[in-house]
Amino acid sequence: MILGVYWYFKFPENLYHFKFFSFMQGYGGHTDSLAELETKVQVDDIKNFLNRLEILKAKFPQTYLQLKINGNQVMITIGDDQLFDYYFQLAAEMEELLTDQNAVLLDGHIPFEAQYTKNYDPEREIFRTIEHRFIQMTGSDFRQNNAENFSIRIDCNLPLVYKKDCINDLAAICREENLSVFYYHDFDFNDQCNLMLFFTNGRQYKDQSIDVDVNSFGAKIRDLSQKYPLRFGHFGGMKYYPLNGPHIELMVDEDYIIKKK
Repeated sequence: MILGVYWYFKFPENLYHFKFFSFMQGYGGHTDSLAELETKVQVDDIKNFLNRLEILKAKFPQTYLQLKINGNQVMITIGDDQLFDYYFQLAAEMEELLTDQNAVLLDGHIPFEAQYTKNYDPEREIFRTIEHRFIQMTGSDFRQNNAENFSIRIDCNLPLVYKKDCINDLAAICREENLSVFYYHDFDFNDQCNLMLFFTNGRQYKDQSIDVDVNSFGAKIRDLSQKYPLRFGHFGGMKYYPLNGPHIELMVDEDYIIKKK
């Protein structure tokens, strides 16, 4: 599973600039629509363009691409539930190809009638159900350049005397499981501690995307609950909710992950 910085509701205004592609935000909720980068263009040599486009797409195996074709006109759509950086990198390289092909941008408001459609599905590992009920997969509100973050969250509590050693062991597990970001919120009271733990990665690029085996990670957290008197969920009521922090243990791309106060 890919974790880390992505875009869905808003465009990364200060990071990418496109001449041909427009950003279509996702809407979430019951519609669960994809966020998309889309363009409609006309090229001089459609066969040559499609051949070169297929070669380019092969360099981005994680991405979804749809082509709707009518003569020498083509509607290009790149989309997903989470647009990581490598989606925008694909669009940027497509823009270079379109420029080289003397592409002309068509009016996006005019309906496009396709003679045929070509779909290129992403190459992904088979989806596996998350086996550990204490793991929550969570997004975030907006960070720098409208970024959001896809993370693992775990709520737990343990006696305060074990807190430091447990945090150190969690950081070690992160290093073993391809997680480069680990931070937490806490609330200490009497001899007890409530923790809200977050695990994720930073920005994901074409040649630097990181796959995380969430179940392998969860199994090691489960083992940790045998080493320490660690219980999942929070102890006590809202009075003891862990809002102190964030306390950072591992971090990359901090401005895209941690909300500044």
